[in-house]
Amino acid sequence: MSPVFPTVREVLALVPVRHGAPRLVAGDAGLDRPVRWVHVTEVPDIATLLGGGELVLTTGIGLPADDAGLRAFVGDLADVGVSGLVVELGRRYVGGVPRVMAAAAERRGLPLVELRRATPFVRITEAVHALIVDAQLTELRATEEIHQRFTELSVEGAEPAEVLRQAAELAGCPVVLENLSRQVLAYDPAGENAELLLDGWEQHSRRIRPAGRTAYDPDSGWLVTTVGARGQDWGRLLLRWPATEAAPPTRLTILIERAASTLALGRLIRRDAEGLERQIHRTLLTALIDHSRPVDEVALRAKALGVTLDRRHLVGVVVRHRSDDPAGELEAVGPEAGPARLRDLAEAVGQAVREAKLTALTSAVDDHAVGALLALPDPGAEEKALAAFAAALRRVRLDAAPARPSAPRPAVVVAAGSGVGSLREARRSLVEARQVAEAARRDPRDLPCFRLPHVGLAGLLHLLRDEPRLQTFVERELGPLLAYDAQHPREQLLGTLRAYLEQGRNKSAGAVAAHLSRPAFYERLARIGRILDADLDSVEQCLSLHVALLALDAVRTP
Repeated sequence: MSPVFPTVREVLALVPVRHGAPRLVAGDAGLDRPVRWVHVTEVPDIATLLGGGELVLTTGIGLPADDAGLRAFVGDLADVGVSGLVVELGRRYVGGVPRVMAAAAERRGLPLVELRRATPFVRITEAVHALIVDAQLTELRATEEIHQRFTELSVEGAEPAEVLRQAAELAGCPVVLENLSRQVLAYDPAGENAELLLDGWEQHSRRIRPAGRTAYDPDSGWLVTTVGARGQDWGRLLLRWPATEAAPPTRLTILIERAASTLALGRLIRRDAEGLERQIHRTLLTALIDHSRPVDEVALRAKALGVTLDRRHLVGVVVRHRSDDPAGELEAVGPEAGPARLRDLAEAVGQAVREAKLTALTSAVDDHAVGALLALPDPGAEEKALAAFAAALRRVRLDAAPARPSAPRPAVVVAAGSGVGSLREARRSLVEARQVAEAARRDPRDLPCFRLPHVGLAGLLHLLRDEPRLQTFVERELGPLLAYDAQHPREQLLGTLRAYLEQGRNKSAGAVAAHLSRPAFYERLARIGRILDADLDSVEQCLSLHVALLALDAVRTP
């Protein structure tokens, strides 16, 4: 995509300008400045009426006669940000512009051009303004293409990789999608070296601090916008625009914001090709998890399906495979293998509910897991019901033939949340079950049913690693220290803090673990305290920092 405004170099190549036999006498470093408009003047104090980006044309007849006045005239133009100064010779200056004017323009990097032949300024202004209008029309067409392209992607429910590919293609620049902890979720290098683009990304990203929700950071050369929907931000989308060039054109801001909106919308879209009854089950379970429907409406619709949820003890259960793609099996079978495997698991869960003589809403709750909300007559039946469900599911899956005769039956995890006494609390049980199931995937034990006490704090944080609120907590607790380490890679104070906390705040043991002398270790701890504004002798503050460290490890672990 070409810039909206022509550069000084492009203006000098126009026929009406070349007719004037132009000669650049100073400021060649500024030839690539954009020309926003052309202004003709014969008064020395014109700078106060300009806004920057203008190409100033003059015959010089009204300019100061003294050297100091000429220096001030050029300085004022440079201060206001004009693109260049064009002086027609013959009326005030015959052989050339004064040396003092050329020296001042060279010192400020302001292009100064002589027109050695008389040229009607109106022809120059008409040509430049026509060029600007044409460029603006091109910009409008490009903007229209951006809106059309991303509207189509939104309707199609495109994956993030495709959204970023299209954004990089339209912009001609690398694009990166990251979460709130600066972990890369997707990227497109736009033909550049991906390894160089992502090398040390977290530290690099922490130095990118735009002023606003969508803004350009000239120090790093990245255009950044926040990604989120319904008031919940979950990431940033970044587009690299070289800092050596002018600020990115408006269309790139539009592009990155439309791409971010498409990504946010895609995260909300759920596509399903199941039967009507299962769709209703999924709608109701999703409504409970997302608070998208009133609880009374969910209870009424569930009762119409034969599932009574009022005045019942409710337990959320989630079943998922331990591996999303065991040994590359799904990739080998084809793109439909994943949804087919999920449908098979959903059918097995539904059949297990029936065989265990339980009442429940059952449906897939995401691309990898199947949920069930068990409705039990009283709390005392909870453990027995979960054991009966787990046993029935095992029997159902053993009886079913594997997708391929030579392939082993993939292992699954059954997880249950805490039982609740009302439908308004059901979401808590379902979310807890899904989190426990995610954490239990890495637990080597083959328990019939995992509960929250089985996964521990590290497991709990691991299963919450994609939660924006956890990532926000990490940034709030450790952000200043991570930013400091990014600026001082040789010190890495985070490791010092880790050694101190893992040794139970024993400074002597921490110094040994960090391979530092005690004075050096104590000095580092004092510096960490100042950076974080924290009292490292406080048990409560150290506990919060230790949890944030464990959460950071969980976020960084694939």
